[in-house]
Amino acid sequence: MTRVAGAWPGIAALRCCCCCSRFSRLWDSGSASPCHRSGSTENIKGSMIEDNETPGRTRANLDETDQSEKLCLDQEHFPGKAVQQDYHMPDVITIRVQADSDSFQDVIVKIERPTYQKPFLGGFKNRITGVEFHNAGSQTIPKKPPDKGILVFCRETQTVFEKNKRQQTTNTTSTQMTKTGLYVSNKTDKLISPGKYFTAEEYNKRRLEAVIVLQRYFRRWHATNIVQKLREEKRLRLEWETQDELERKKEKEEKLRREHERRLNPKTKGDFELLYHALELWRQEETEQINRTLTGAERKAALCGLLEQEAQLIASIGRHKLNADEENRQKAILHFLNKCAQPKRWKAYDGKITEMDTQYTLRARELLEIYCSISMSDIPQDERIDVLLTVKCTVKEHECKLTQEIMELIDREIDLMSREVKECNLEGLRKRICTLFLQFIKIPKFNPEVARILKVPPDPLKLYKNVNCCQSCKNYLSSTAFPIPANSRTTGRCRLCCKLDNEARRRETFLKYKLILEKLRKSEADYQDDAKIVFLLQHQDLQYLIEKIWGCQSALSACSDLYDLVMVRWDKQHEWSPWNTILLTKDEADAHLKLCDLQKAYEAAFIHRIKHKHIRAKNCFAQIPAMTSFLQGSENQTNANEFLIATPIPTGTKT
Repeated sequence: MTRVAGAWPGIAALRCCCCCSRFSRLWDSGSASPCHRSGSTENIKGSMIEDNETPGRTRANLDETDQSEKLCLDQEHFPGKAVQQDYHMPDVITIRVQADSDSFQDVIVKIERPTYQKPFLGGFKNRITGVEFHNAGSQTIPKKPPDKGILVFCRETQTVFEKNKRQQTTNTTSTQMTKTGLYVSNKTDKLISPGKYFTAEEYNKRRLEAVIVLQRYFRRWHATNIVQKLREEKRLRLEWETQDELERKKEKEEKLRREHERRLNPKTKGDFELLYHALELWRQEETEQINRTLTGAERKAALCGLLEQEAQLIASIGRHKLNADEENRQKAILHFLNKCAQPKRWKAYDGKITEMDTQYTLRARELLEIYCSISMSDIPQDERIDVLLTVKCTVKEHECKLTQEIMELIDREIDLMSREVKECNLEGLRKRICTLFLQFIKIPKFNPEVARILKVPPDPLKLYKNVNCCQSCKNYLSSTAFPIPANSRTTGRCRLCCKLDNEARRRETFLKYKLILEKLRKSEADYQDDAKIVFLLQHQDLQYLIEKIWGCQSALSACSDLYDLVMVRWDKQHEWSPWNTILLTKDEADAHLKLCDLQKAYEAAFIHRIKHKHIRAKNCFAQIPAMTSFLQGSENQTNANEFLIATPIPTGTKT
């Protein structure tokens, strides 16, 4: 900004826009700046300077302007010569203004520095010298309007209220027709005849009829889409039901096939339970048929024949059990040795599994490989001798009675093989060597890794803890060898005695109840609400709950197939317990767990019947000491005390 100020009251204003680097040279030549705005300036007397008048300069500032002009001329005429110094505009300059035709006045001009960064206004570049010139602008500071004491800028004066109104303006048109001296072709003309005039009521009536037609077609299209959607949903539903029925049928056939296979080739305890249970069912059917059809001596003879057949079947089952026990024993040994030889594993922070072998795991793996080699049969004689020598070198490292016996047996077998003894005669000797070497592996002194897996602790003093006496076989066993129901107060008989008693007398199968209990525990673990009661119950307790309380059938559909029944929570907001459960099929259980309000979903009579079963279960399991703490926090404790029902104790348990 540039302000022209003199020693008198009048102030002259200059307004121009020029290149700052050429300002002095162009001004001195008396020509206007390249971007000089046309206009006039006010002189000291208040009169205006015309466009053809030019202000002059005094000698006081001639040196400064000449220096600037010299710099600019040097750059124009001598582009190769470097400029020694830059031009700096002084704060005050004096200019001469022509007042009259023969008089001049000196005016002092004060240069005011801008307090802000001026915007870039463009410019140009000299292609020869490479010097850049920027456009510059100057403007005098505008005068501030006097303060009138009235608020000028307000919402009422600034807000614009617009109002739209339709107007129908006239449209001037023209027509042309044939006249004298002018011919207009009518080849493309059309003959338009006026139609029938109809009123506004008729027009609205026609529009209403058209709208009705449109609605009719739209509703037909919408109804067609709805029908097609329902038809597609029905088709998908029928396909799903058909597929579900096929899957159920296939699953049932697969279950029957597995049961048949398990009866033909029993291998586990559950398989033999099914086999004895099927034998008991067959015996009961045959006995009932004999009692119904025969009498007297014939009946006794038929019962004796039935007893002989039963004894033969029991002997056959016993032979299968011996074979299965031997096979299971070998699998258990290999599983035990593999567990000892497994490396140490842990999960890192990123989820990756890290494995590490120690000297103990490597030792266990070496012994496992030797045991697998010595247990192999039908191998050449030279390979067998190499295996025996490897075993001998392994056990020779430790001197004891067991290792000496193993080395003696190995020398005996090598001697017998050198005499060409038949392999069938060496079978007993080889089994004895395998058994002794397995004992060698199970000693923690020779295989340190086995110490953390053995059930019998190395310290004999630990055997006196948690040891109970079986009331049937009079053997002292650990507490894990006793099946202890939830309502039992003593250990009773061990698992082996209970198994023998079941095979000889009742021949019941607990496989179905074990499956139901396993599914129940898995579902309770998925809730992650620290459920405890379900893990206190045994399959005997669940059997009593299903048979005596729920009648071995679904509460909704009365389905009696235990393979398809599951137990779930009655109120899913609370922990499962015998007084907060319901027996349903798998599909019914899935639908039941999706309900939010049981009072609205079921009828009052059904809810009353379920509550009645819950009270019966509570009265039975209230006798169990472990359930006392859970019963204290139950919401239905008061109702249970008011409505007591005598419930028998489950058979086969002691209180």
